Amino acid sequence: MAASANADALKDQIAPTGKLRVAIAISPAGGAFWSTKTESGYAGVPVDLGRELAAQLGVPVEYVVHQNSGQITDAAAKNTWDITFLPRDPERETKMTFGPIYEVADATYIVKPGSTITNFAALDQDGVKVAAVNATTTMRGAIAHLKHAKVTGYQTYDEIFNLLKNGEIDAFALSRDQLNAMAKKIPGSRVLDETFKQTVTAVAVPLDHPLAAAFATKFMTDAIANGTLRKAYDNNGLKGSPVRIEVK
Repeated sequence: MAASANADALKDQIAPTGKLRVAIAISPAGGAFWSTKTESGYAGVPVDLGRELAAQLGVPVEYVVHQNSGQITDAAAKNTWDITFLPRDPERETKMTFGPIYEVADATYIVKPGSTITNFAALDQDGVKVAAVNATTTMRGAIAHLKHAKVTGYQTYDEIFNLLKNGEIDAFALSRDQLNAMAKKIPGSRVLDETFKQTVTAVAVPLDHPLAAAFATKFMTDAIANGTLRKAYDNNGLKGSPVRIEVK
C-alpha cells in the first residue's frame, strides 16, 4: 500500500493531467536539445527521453512545442509542461529544478559567406551584427562575451539561418556541432575555431516539485549508465557524438 501511495503521489506531481507533458523546442538544427517536426510527430533526443520516462511512469506522453528554450523557461511557472530537457544556467535555476547534465556543448559563432572575420577579436568590433536565439543561455553568454559587437535575439533558428545566408547579419552564436551542420548548408560560411562558453543541457522540472525532481534525477542517472541516452543519440543523427556529462 505504501508503494502504491508513493506512486500515486509521484504521478499527481509529475503528471497531474494523466499525461506526461514534455516541453520541447522545434528546429531543423537537431542535436541533443533541439527536436524536429516529422510527418508522424516529433523526433529528437528529448522526444526519445520523454517517451521512455512516460513509459516508466505508465502514462501517455504529450509533447508541448515551443520555438526555443527561452519560451520553455518562461512557461515553467504556468503549469503547461511537466518535464523538459534544456540548457541550464544560473538564471534558469531560479525558475526550475535541474537534474543531471547529459550534454556539454562548446558555443562559438558562424560568420556569413564572404566574411573576413576569422577570430573573436575581429568579430568583436563596433557595427558587427551577431544573432542568437532569443532568451537562451547562449544569447546571454554571447552578450557577456562581446563588448563591442551587437547581439540581437530572434525567436527561431530558421529566421537566423536565412538572415545569415542572405548576409543580413554577420554572425550567429550557437553550439559548435549545430553550426558545423549549418556551414554545410550555407556555402562560404565559416565556424570560428575559438569557444566562448560551454553550454550544459540537463533534465528539469518546475520548482517545488520534489518528487518529480527526484524521479527525473534517477531516470537521467540511469539513462546515462544503462545506454538509454546513447541509444537516443544514435537514433537522432548523433552516432559519432560522444556523450559529454562533465564540464572541463
